[in-house]
This record gives sequence, structure tokens and C-alpha cells, in this order.
Amino acid sequence: MFADNHMSKILLIEDEEIMIELLQKKLTAEGYQVSVAKDGLDGLEKMKQDKPDLILLDIIMPKMGGLEVMEEMNKDKALSAIPVIIISNSGQPVELGRARELGVKDWLIKTEFDPQEVVDKVKKQLEKQ
Repeated sequence: MFADNHMSKILLIEDEEIMIELLQKKLTAEGYQVSVAKDGLDGLEKMKQDKPDLILLDIIMPKMGGLEVMEEMNKDKALSAIPVIIISNSGQPVELGRARELGVKDWLIKTEFDPQEVVDKVKKQLEKQ
């Protein structure tokens, strides 16, 4: 059953409990290994330790926001190679434009996604790897 995604490791960097629970449950059920960081700084630490296959990254978080996390990732060759899917509250064009400049692969708008959409986007990115 897991042969498909070889237990791909996903790092979820998100500070809202409800979102964490929802995404973790859905992705784990699909056979992914999910680790969680609740702020950008913790997220960067976990990236370096865990070497995830993909990152789901919230834009607005304590300590360090998503765009700053991506700026830091881009300074490190190993980290900049990890695909990132942004989770945005607003989906403002400015935010998404900046995220795209930083190399984001895809994004989700919190108010209008369903968990299956997350799984589909994750699969699509991992297949490109």
C-alpha cells in the first residue's frame, strides 16, 4: 500500500492546531510520515534534521513567517531543493507573487481547500521529484 510514495516525509510548518490536526490526519492516512513545527524557526531546524521530501508552509506564523523561512531556505542548497507548498490565509497576489519568486511550487488557501486537495497537490509535487 505504501510502495507508491515510499513513506515520503512531509514537514508541516503551521501554528493553527485545527489545521495541524486536519492535515496531519489526512496525510498520515495516505501513508506519509508527517512531522510538525509550529513556527518558522522550529521549521528550519526540523528541515535540517529530518530532510523532508516536501514542506507545507504557513505564511503567517510566530517568530518567523513563511516567506522569511523560504528566504532562509534559499541560502542553503540542500534546503532550497525541497519543494514547498504554501498555506495562505489570504492568497493575496502580492504574497503569492513573492512566494513564487522564492521558488514555491504550489499553494493552498485556508478558507477554500479541502484535505483531498492537499493530498493531490502533495502527490503531484512528489511525483516530479
